[in-house]
Parts: sequence; C-alpha cells; structure tokens
Amino acid sequence: MLTPDNLADHLRTGGRGEEAAYLYLRKHGYTMVGRNFRTPKRRGEIDLIGWHEGAGCFVEVKTGTMHDVKPAAAAVDREKRRDVLAVAREYLRHMPAPCPWRLEVVSVYYGQPAVQPQIEVFRNVPSQG
Repeated sequence: MLTPDNLADHLRTGGRGEEAAYLYLRKHGYTMVGRNFRTPKRRGEIDLIGWHEGAGCFVEVKTGTMHDVKPAAAAVDREKRRDVLAVAREYLRHMPAPCPWRLEVVSVYYGQPAVQPQIEVFRNVPSQG
C-alpha cells in the first residue's frame, strides 16, 4: 500500500497541488462535490468537481515546480482533455437534469517548498484543439 511517505516525489507534489487547488477554489466561491472521480467505463479521472456561478465545473489540476521545463497548464493536451471530457460525460449521465458545465484547468506552481504556491484558474477550456 502506498502511503505519503513512500510515494514518488511527483505524486506527492501532485497531491499537494490538488489539495491547494481544492482549498483555493472553495475560498473563491466554488462548492466542491467530488475529488478524483473515476468510472469503469472510461479511462482517466477528474481531479475535482465543483459548482460555480450555476455551472458544473470539471477541474484538471496541473502542478509544477521551478524545475519544470514547460508550464503546468501546458500538460493538458488534446488527448488529456478528451479523456477528462469522456469521464465528465459519464458523470453528467447520472445528473437528474441537464445542466450547464465547463472544463477548467488549475495550474499550481511551487517555486520554493516553504512558500505558498501560485495558483491560476483557466475557465472554459476548449474541448477541442
């Protein structure tokens, strides 16, 4: 069983980033309703699910450090968006009525370990492209 002590560094950093994003979104008016949502019918997962301004938000969190070559948000390519959206459609199938929704990416950047991360929210990420 993997515990926080024996996780690979990148998994530990990613977990910290997801927790930081969760707290940030709550602080900024999101009602969070799900974390790490998976479905057996699709590959991948949705990091966070919340409601904001009347819309369901499917949130992909990307965490980076000062050692990364490219910005964290750049890691959400066409294939990753397609996977997240497939899982989101499965989630939406279980909603009692159709609702507005959007895909979001939250970039969490840790410049130095003891410093609060920089967080940026990208709303209405295109599903294509």
